[in-house]
Amino acid sequence: MARAGINAARLTQTAAELADEIGFDQVTGSAVARRLGIKDPSLYAHIANARELKVRVALLALEEMADQAAAALAGRAGKDALVALANTYRDYAKKHPGRYTASRFELDAQTAAASAGPRHAEMTRALLRGYDLPEPDQTDAVRLLGSTFHGYVSLEMAGSFRHTPRDADASWAWTLDTLDFALRNHPRRDSPQA
Repeated sequence: MARAGINAARLTQTAAELADEIGFDQVTGSAVARRLGIKDPSLYAHIANARELKVRVALLALEEMADQAAAALAGRAGKDALVALANTYRDYAKKHPGRYTASRFELDAQTAAASAGPRHAEMTRALLRGYDLPEPDQTDAVRLLGSTFHGYVSLEMAGSFRHTPRDADASWAWTLDTLDFALRNHPRRDSPQA
């Protein structure tokens, strides 16, 4: 019989909190059960397996970041929007390192399509409208921004910038300035330089 007060949402929240404390890779059904003071079998009355638990944390993280990004982007355009979106991801990673890692967890195609993941792409496309990029340049720019934001944040989280003379915040600002410049000055495909 399922223990009172334990449900899939509570398990997901507990797993997300645990991910931030000990790392997403260390989150297991047993660890969540211990945190909640229940036996392992009680956990599986609400979720199918450990993978489902990790998927649920990934979905939660994607949703939280999408909500924060939407709020940060409201009323912004151009470079202001670019910086707001980038900072949303970086700030989220600093505040919720385990959840941020979970947001990069591989989802099957159906789950990914139903997640908040497409909202992230839509918000990125919305901010790119301020740069007047046609397709396929816009798709390339979505990939460039996602790769740059998440690559930088992942390297920073791993401590890659800790022992360098240049401050990580200064490099982050330089990166965003460079992205803005590249997007504003990208040659159109119908121009002779393209």
